[in-house]
Amino acid sequence: MTTIPPSQRDVATMDLALAEARRAADAGEIPVGAVVLDADGAVLATGRNARESDPDPTGHAEIIAIREAARLRGDRMLDGCTLVVTLEPCAMCAGVILAARVPRVVFGAWDEKAGAAGSVYDLLRDGRLPHPVPEVVAGVRAEQSVALLRGFFEQRR
Repeated sequence: MTTIPPSQRDVATMDLALAEARRAADAGEIPVGAVVLDADGAVLATGRNARESDPDPTGHAEIIAIREAARLRGDRMLDGCTLVVTLEPCAMCAGVILAARVPRVVFGAWDEKAGAAGSVYDLLRDGRLPHPVPEVVAGVRAEQSVALLRGFFEQRR
């Protein structure tokens, strides 16, 4: 797996995703936040976990942000967009990322239990699937993402 260094835009956008994750935690949700940027780097949509508050088993930050971006663009294909998310996408989210043709994914913390972008699985870069393989940038502001998650779960114990 090739390591791609983050751009300054990736780091700045991760700060926005972390703010969404904090909002999720404030609402009692697992603190995961996501941002979709258009091809010019403008924020197109944001999302945060809402599985408990909606209640919706698909209420992951990535899916919420991707749905909103597609709605705003009037197109299910998010060509030219970048998804920035605080936690490595799971298999469900990886499938949605591929279906939406998101060409670039940036994430913070690795998910050693359910990650599907290189830790447990690598669905995003599995060339056997009938989708273009997105560029994946991992570990951006990982310490902050991990700290949010750890703090959230420590409070629950």
